[in-house]
Amino acid sequence: MSDNPANPPPPPPSEPPPKAQTDFQIGEEFGTARRTLPPAGIVLVCIASIAVILERSPISNRPKQQAAGSIDSVNAVEVVGQNMTMVSVTMTLRNGGKRSFWIHTLKARLTDADGKTFDDEAASGVDFDRYFQAFPALKENTQPPLSPEARLLPGTEQKGTIIVSFPVTKDAFDKRKSVAVTIQPYDQPLSVVLTK
Repeated sequence: MSDNPANPPPPPPSEPPPKAQTDFQIGEEFGTARRTLPPAGIVLVCIASIAVILERSPISNRPKQQAAGSIDSVNAVEVVGQNMTMVSVTMTLRNGGKRSFWIHTLKARLTDADGKTFDDEAASGVDFDRYFQAFPALKENTQPPLSPEARLLPGTEQKGTIIVSFPVTKDAFDKRKSVAVTIQPYDQPLSVVLTK
């Protein structure tokens, strides 16, 4: 053995100093609204922006009916030997809109007692005198013809008559459920439907 003392073993590595403990509170977790939502001001600005966009969108700009009216009288006369009835429908049409109302088409629909429907377009106003000569009862309570291309100014009212025919007997016409007139304007998507 030698007289030299042995080198002492190296000291064990020192452990890192203990970390200070943080104060952990379960209430401050990230699942709370305060931590996950943006500030209230930004949310309110976004909601207001969406409301303005929706208000200007086509959803809120649905077409509105510009005119309205009523059927004042209905006269029917049977055309002998033809199983057909001629009908004069007198109506009042009012334009409550802010612009002129131009009539494009006038059609009538008969719904009989069994629920069957029959459609016809209005006859030309030029033929009214001829129809009235042949069927005097058709003229009762009539007004001048209401025809396509007629114009109602804003805030005005017009009375007029149309003549149509349906392939039913006068008896079947008298037992009808309804007769309706559809007035389609030129520049509007909604028709005016008058029913009696």
